[in-house]
Amino acid sequence: MDRRTLLKAMGAGACVGMMPPRLSAAGSRVVADFTLKIGTGLVELAPDHIVSTILYNGQFPGPLLRMKEGQRVTVDIHNDTDTPELVHWHGLMIPSDVDGAAEEGTPYVAPHSVRRVSFVPKPSGFRFYHTHVAAGADLDRGTYSGQVGPLYVEPASNPGAYDREVVLVLKEFQPSFSRGGDMALDALAGEALNDLKEIAEKDEKQFSGPKGYEVGYELFGINGKMLGHGDPIRVKQGERVLFHVLNASAGEIRSLALPGHTFKIIALDGNPVPTQAEVPLLWLGTAERISAIVEMNYPGVWVMGDLADDDRKRGMGIVVEYAGATGEPRWIKPEAYQWDYAIFGKADGQIGEPDEVLEFTIQKQNGAINGFNRWLLNGHAFSMKTMEPSFMLSEGLRYRLKFRNASDDIHPLHLHRHSFELVRVGGKRTSGVMKDVVMVGGFQEVEFDVVADNPGPTLFHCHQQLHMDFGFMAMFHYA
Repeated sequence: MDRRTLLKAMGAGACVGMMPPRLSAAGSRVVADFTLKIGTGLVELAPDHIVSTILYNGQFPGPLLRMKEGQRVTVDIHNDTDTPELVHWHGLMIPSDVDGAAEEGTPYVAPHSVRRVSFVPKPSGFRFYHTHVAAGADLDRGTYSGQVGPLYVEPASNPGAYDREVVLVLKEFQPSFSRGGDMALDALAGEALNDLKEIAEKDEKQFSGPKGYEVGYELFGINGKMLGHGDPIRVKQGERVLFHVLNASAGEIRSLALPGHTFKIIALDGNPVPTQAEVPLLWLGTAERISAIVEMNYPGVWVMGDLADDDRKRGMGIVVEYAGATGEPRWIKPEAYQWDYAIFGKADGQIGEPDEVLEFTIQKQNGAINGFNRWLLNGHAFSMKTMEPSFMLSEGLRYRLKFRNASDDIHPLHLHRHSFELVRVGGKRTSGVMKDVVMVGGFQEVEFDVVADNPGPTLFHCHQQLHMDFGFMAMFHYA
């Protein structure tokens, strides 16, 4: 999908609402800037692999929504299903009542109804929208479904020089429960800490039964097509393509490589990075976005795909075809590479001191909830009844949030309605890297600073649907 196609798609785009539809002076309905229709539809990943799931506007991914920073928009959300739904505007700094999380007080869109929401989109950059309902053990709901779409807030100026944009949405389909997983534990730079391993060993002795359920998938695709199906990305030698890549998975860490090419990272989670470093491949936690320029200087027909052979065979890839090139798409596995957020930070690595430090320890209790793992923050699993654990913030203060991961899982940590600045990841200091999702590796630590500058109830959670549904959430409130 190139820039021209994306812009054309905007004409059919749609958006969300929490207000009654506006009326003109004559009493006629004012048309919303965007419309999103939630309903069951089909995704043709390949001619012999057609999946029924819940979609936006009957398509996967949902329509690309292009907005302008600071310019108010209205979105009509039609829920054509039999269950309440929510649309979360991931990465936007907007009020709680339209953010799209019930925990923050956003109203559900009732079944077979329409709700209008209105907000001022900020900050600029590559964001996205998705459902935010709890799925629990229902693999047809939440982010296991096809409810995801890209969103781009136009910046005042574009960082880096490029010829065109391509949006790639990575997603798995046909989920099922299993007792095993293949999480890429070597994806992140940094050393494991022995004291965190010791905490995990004690937890395993206390909950010594079978490990809890994980979620696996049968089919994979990019932009709703399995590798080898759908149109290739057609490029010309010398062309500079800006790829906006979204990991829309419900729980998988994803990698992406293009043989013979490198990725010049210009933005993470839509935020320009201080240092535009080149990397041989991408690692993305669930809900992370990367914007990277690729110079097309290695002619041929290539597979752009995941490092995992099995995932590529099941569809996680797309063909990149140079003008004039022929033959079967080729895949060459790159050298191993660990993702290091610190290389994109400021050269001096200096960062101011926070007003307050909040520390959190992440723990796992194997199979503690009907065969599902229970996830704890500082010894507590989140309760929808009490909205605990919760923490108080004072407006205007700078908080340092330190997370210690006493589990062997990689957790993509997400804070709603705010951007945060990375301070230390996997033992390495950095500064200037602004994010809304960050991965913390198994038995590792991550620290980031957030300024309390957007009052209202604010949800924090691991972006793996299974972890979030079984305890890995917390609430922040403003005093």
